[in-house]
Amino acid sequence: MSVAQNPLSIKVDLPRDDAVLLTIEGELDIDTATELQHHLANQLRHGRRHFLLDVSAVPFMDSSGMNIILRTYQEVRRIPGGVYVIAPAPAVRRILDLTGVSLTVATVDSVDEALAAVDSGQVARHPDEPPAEK
Repeated sequence: MSVAQNPLSIKVDLPRDDAVLLTIEGELDIDTATELQHHLANQLRHGRRHFLLDVSAVPFMDSSGMNIILRTYQEVRRIPGGVYVIAPAPAVRRILDLTGVSLTVATVDSVDEALAAVDSGQVARHPDEPPAEK
C-alpha cells in the first residue's frame, strides 16, 4: 500500500517546554513510519525530553512503528526523559504486549495520565535498569 492510500496524520502540541504530544492517526507501518520518525527527531533536536504518543486513532502498527518508539525511548532515557504510549487500540496494545514493548515503554490511558507521570518525575525505563539520578 502506498502512502497516498494509507495516509498518516500527526498533530504536534507542546503541553510543556520539555514535552511534546504527538497525536497520531492512521496505520503506523513501513509505508508511514518514516513520517513519525522525522517528527520525533525534530522534537529531540528542539530539546524535548518527554514524548507523549497518542495512538488512540492508530488501528494497526507493525514492527516499523514499534522500532521507532523503541529507538526514541533509547534516545530519551540518556537525557533522562520518557516515552509514553497513550490509549493504544486493542490491536496495537496486543502487539506492544506480545513483543514486550509495553514492559519497556510506559503505556497509559490518557494524556492527563502521561502528563502526571512527567510532572511527578517518573521516567519510562526498563524494569531492570536502576532509576536515574535527579
